[in-house]
Amino acid sequence: MNQAGVRWTTEQVLALAPDDASRKAGNRLSTAGPWSDAGGSGSGVVWGLCKGSGSKPYQTIVDVTGPAYKCSCPSRKFPCKHALGLLLLWAADEQSVVEGEAPGWAGEWLEGRRKRSEEKTEAGTDRSGAGKQADPEAAKRRADRRAGRITAGATELEQRLTDLLRGGLASAEQSGYGLWEETAARMVDAQAPGLAGRVRELGAIPGSGPGWPVRLLEESALLHLLNAGWLGLDRLPEPLATTVRTRVGLPSPADGPPVRDHWLVLAQYDSSDGHLTTRRIRLYGRDSGRSVLVLSFGPAGRAPQLALPVGLMVEADVTPHTGGGQLRADWTEQFGAPSPILGPPPGGSTTAAIEAYGTALRSDPWLDAWPVTLSDVIPVPEPGGGWQLADADGESALPVASAALSRPGLWKLAALSGGAPVTVFGECGHRGFHPLAAWAEDIPGIVPLT
Repeated sequence: MNQAGVRWTTEQVLALAPDDASRKAGNRLSTAGPWSDAGGSGSGVVWGLCKGSGSKPYQTIVDVTGPAYKCSCPSRKFPCKHALGLLLLWAADEQSVVEGEAPGWAGEWLEGRRKRSEEKTEAGTDRSGAGKQADPEAAKRRADRRAGRITAGATELEQRLTDLLRGGLASAEQSGYGLWEETAARMVDAQAPGLAGRVRELGAIPGSGPGWPVRLLEESALLHLLNAGWLGLDRLPEPLATTVRTRVGLPSPADGPPVRDHWLVLAQYDSSDGHLTTRRIRLYGRDSGRSVLVLSFGPAGRAPQLALPVGLMVEADVTPHTGGGQLRADWTEQFGAPSPILGPPPGGSTTAAIEAYGTALRSDPWLDAWPVTLSDVIPVPEPGGGWQLADADGESALPVASAALSRPGLWKLAALSGGAPVTVFGECGHRGFHPLAAWAEDIPGIVPLT
């Protein structure tokens, strides 16, 4: 199957798996044995029948331009092991998945997707008319009530920080985590989840090892700055005010005209807080030079629906969110099939990366990290057990974030380099550099590190 001249790699398929168990199960179904009537079309659709435990085989179909999946199995995972196995077979064995006409059951699903897409487009054209049916006064009253609760929560939190400093930072270790969790719960009651999350992070610092008082003071200062920003919101310029609203937990709207570009999918990784799974997808616009962060959410234990394979370039519209220094955007509409990334985004030195992060902090002082590409750097171990990415010319270096030290991606990066310079994409922040993808001169294509 041509699929615009590109089949995914095994790594790109496995990056879509919701968990390790799904990866292993998908690998077991990646050979031709369990499959019958497997095929694909040049428009980017793959289908097949997979033999299962029942009398009827499972009907599996994947639209790789989405990607989107459909399987008749009862699994609640997304994508299921059958979809992963089919994609792995398609990626590795051109003889087993040949181009042809979609069977009836696959055609019905594709027709349904086409109709839903048309209905969504029509609904979008009527958006302004539908919005007039809402009650703006009722919405304003709800917003005012929530703002009042957040103000009360921020005022209470300011008193909590004042008590902490008056009693000395050592008191935080003595009081334990329970008091911080109680404060966080009160911020949840105040409908300020952003404040609640930062309070929980404060509570974990006293037990985080040597140097914790300095880290606690730094994070307390940032939290105080956020409280002060909310309490003085009417005196802030609008971009910064929008950023403050977002940081305390209010939703940031996707506003403005969509940005159409050829987006390089550079990284995709998931995190969970026990209640919600958050998927972060880092994109770079080939034509605009713009960096974008797309977020997708799913319930705990289940992968979010949106998945974009790392290493491919997709022509699409994204709609940016408002706010100072805001990178977040919504994935709006895709045009055509993806194609391989031919090379990394433009990069620079470690000094330039630090400067870029510092510039971004002017618009968003609570920004944890900024996406950058480092050119000609070498991963080097440090005597104390850490790692750093050093410029090949020896001018400067960036420490690797401690959270990345225990992950296999770091060792994959070290093996890829072998002591030679590489290009690395990742997130540069006050905790160090988190590598997410890399390129080497003698190895074709992108190497995901997540």
